[in-house]
Parts: sequence; C-alpha cells; structure tokens
Amino acid sequence: GEVGKSLSELVVELKGFGEEEEKKGLFGLFKKTGSKLEAMKAQYAKVESNVDKIARELEQHQVTLLKDVAMFDQMYELNLNYKELTMYILAGKKKLEDMRAGELPALKAKAEQSGAQEDAQAYNDMVQMCERFEKKLHDLELTRMISVQMGPQTRLLQNNDTLMVEKIQSSLV
Repeated sequence: GEVGKSLSELVVELKGFGEEEEKKGLFGLFKKTGSKLEAMKAQYAKVESNVDKIARELEQHQVTLLKDVAMFDQMYELNLNYKELTMYILAGKKKLEDMRAGELPALKAKAEQSGAQEDAQAYNDMVQMCERFEKKLHDLELTRMISVQMGPQTRLLQNNDTLMVEKIQSSLV
C-alpha cells in the first residue's frame, strides 16, 4: 500500500530528473548556457528534497515492517506452545468421563434415596458444571485447531514483510 506508493514516487522522481522543458521558437535556440545551468541546479535541488522526503518515509515503513517481522516471530513461537493444549484437552476429557461415570451416578442415587432437596440440587449443580466444562473443552479444541492453522499463515506474512524490507533497502541504496 503506502510502501508501494512511496517506491513509485521515488522512481517517478528519479526518472523525471534531467528531463527539461525545451523552449520553442528563437528564444529556445539562443538560450544561454548559464540559465540552463541555473535551471538544472534548481531542478536538482527540488528532486533532492523530494527524494530525501520519500527516503525518510521508506525508512519509517522499513522500521515498522521490521517490528512486524519480530512480532510475527514471537507469535509463531507462542503458537507452538498451543500444541500443549492437546495434553490439557485429553486430561479434561478423562476427568469429565470419570466424573460422569463415578460421581454423577453416586450423587443421583443419593438424591433419589434421600429425597432431600439439597441432594437433588447438588446433583443438578454437578450436571451443569459438567456441561460447562465440556463446552470449555470444546473451546480449547477450537483454539488448538486455529493455532495449528495459523502457524503457516504467520510465517507467510513474516516472509512477505521481510521481502518488502529488503526491497526498501535496495531502493534506498
């Protein structure tokens, strides 16, 4: 976007230097060498200031891109840590299975046997807690899937930014 626009401006500015407007008629034929030199100096000064301005803009873009490259590298490293989610997901599923096979039937039997409202409420609370926990496990599975998919995309963005930094550096040189 902005980097491409700045690079285009730089190329146009550099290509435009040296092209003079030729005066038509007799005056153009007899134009003094001194005035040509002054015109060239003025044109050079204008081009130089424009090129310097564009170079500063490109350097700012380069700094921003380098920061982005570092951020993408950090994101990629953090993304690798999300692979540990598999361990937590498996542990959560095991605990949920144990809860549904062990504690829940025991709470239900106790509530049916005693008929007390407190026991029935304890059973319902545990059922709802298991359902919420199951939803959290599902969210973790989605997060793990997204992190697996984001790794290559992060590297692609990082490589594109690195290429742009190199192009900017080449243009500045």
